[in-house]
Amino acid sequence: MQYDIVVIGAGIQGAGVAQAAAAAGYSVLVLEQSDIANGTSSKSSKLIHGGLRYLETGQLGLVRESLQERTILLRLAPNLVHLSPLHIPVYRDSARSPFTLAAGLSLYRLLAGMAKEARFSRVPRAEWGDLDGLKTDQLRQVFRYYEAQTDDAALTRAVMRSARALGAELALPARFLQGRIDAEGCDVAYTQGGREHQVRTRVLINAAGPWATELLKHIEPAPPMPAVELVQGAHLLLPPVLNHHYYLEAPADRRGVFALPWQNRLLLGTTETLYTGDPAKAHCLEDEQAYLLETLGHYFPGVNIDPGQMDSFAGLRVLPKGEGSASGRSREVIMAVDRPQQPRLLTLVGGKLTTYRATALQALARVAPSLPRRVPLADTADLPLE
Repeated sequence: MQYDIVVIGAGIQGAGVAQAAAAAGYSVLVLEQSDIANGTSSKSSKLIHGGLRYLETGQLGLVRESLQERTILLRLAPNLVHLSPLHIPVYRDSARSPFTLAAGLSLYRLLAGMAKEARFSRVPRAEWGDLDGLKTDQLRQVFRYYEAQTDDAALTRAVMRSARALGAELALPARFLQGRIDAEGCDVAYTQGGREHQVRTRVLINAAGPWATELLKHIEPAPPMPAVELVQGAHLLLPPVLNHHYYLEAPADRRGVFALPWQNRLLLGTTETLYTGDPAKAHCLEDEQAYLLETLGHYFPGVNIDPGQMDSFAGLRVLPKGEGSASGRSREVIMAVDRPQQPRLLTLVGGKLTTYRATALQALARVAPSLPRRVPLADTADLPLE
């Protein structure tokens, strides 16, 4: 069987590539070892957002792209993506002053093209008492701005349904065995239903997320290995003790922590912990749980959590390898190819849930020299997601 593109991985990046490729008229096969959105794409902070904190590290292009994609997703998936007001309390000992926050939010709105969903305001002091028992001692200001919230797994499934409606094929569960690259493409071997299958593809796209580096070991000749590492982000699911959404500054290290009502629970996260084990075994550590609960208790001293009512999950980010805190590293997607002019293999890791659609178009552009001309079927910016 011959395909234009074989995609390994049915997380949000793999689903996005499959949708974009099928919309462009290419024949597509997706291989997934377990289930759609089984990995990181179901273990995120559930936000479609621009990344306010990325302004501090100068990632203006990423923020602009994310805000543009947020606007598109609000239009394409109104039942899956919806705006929620987030509150940022600023205290006398906060790392960022009210002036700094106002400047950052103003730039955020500017990068969003002054869209109405990028507006922000200051919560009047008379309304602070309505904010779920938020600590008001030395509180200087509370900002309210907007981000979009989603069910990440449901969104991923919707994108994959769109891809399949356009003709993409999905093999699930299917385990990738081996890839052999030659001058014209790649022979791919995988198992499904107890049988081994062989297919031919012009381009192989490795979108296996935390498993991407391990997968490259099964491809010949040995392809380039991106210099990346896994960073765990843990979340707690708590009783619905808050009614409003918050973006908090962790007292331990000044990182941003979200406290978000979500599906009748409170979603609290996230952390940044270097991870070196089996991606399938990632879980919230005791010190991560303590870190998150300490942050919540610092701002909402009246909240008491029964450990028996607490659940947790952890996802793995693929970030560029580097020194120092993971929070300062780029969230731009990482793409590595086997050869620059006519790639037969593209490894796609990292990136953001919010920008999956733009990332998919970038991936297609990168491998376009290796693909034949096809008649496009649709534009992903116009395809509703349900």
